[in-house]
Amino acid sequence: MDIKERVKAAIRDIPDFPKEGIIFKDITPILEDCVLVNDIVDYFVELYKDNKPDAIACIEARGFLFGTLIAHKLQIPFVPIRKQGKLPYETHSAEYTLEYGTAIVEMHKDAVKPGWNVLIHDDLLATGGTALAAAELIKIAGGTVAGFSFLVNLSFLKGSAKLSVVKDDVQSLISF
Repeated sequence: MDIKERVKAAIRDIPDFPKEGIIFKDITPILEDCVLVNDIVDYFVELYKDNKPDAIACIEARGFLFGTLIAHKLQIPFVPIRKQGKLPYETHSAEYTLEYGTAIVEMHKDAVKPGWNVLIHDDLLATGGTALAAAELIKIAGGTVAGFSFLVNLSFLKGSAKLSVVKDDVQSLISF
């Protein structure tokens, strides 16, 4: 089985979570397979090793799981983007719409240096709202968006089309 088949086989569907009508793609079973985790990280490192960004910004919480490992292997800074009120220092904020509500994400004001080219990573791309908010935070800090990377793309929600307006480099390992 290739990596895409292995990832799809490991993801489980949780119906009606976080609310009725949503089928949640649960990636936590992937974390039980150390070889698969390593292969996923290597997949993304291979995508960006020749055009390495200055940093990788990852979205709380599941984006951190692979984002920190990718940043470590690329030897670039990791920038956490978290839900409102979770970061201890001065922050920039951006509001966004999810497929099931609205929220605010924040990033430390000094996390991205002006002129940095920053890759935005998360576990899953749905409508693109969270990633667009992350892109807004990068721009507020004076950085540019190098691209977007996701483990899973829910392509039927067309989030990649929204993100391609910011940067046409939208990568995902698998799509549903």
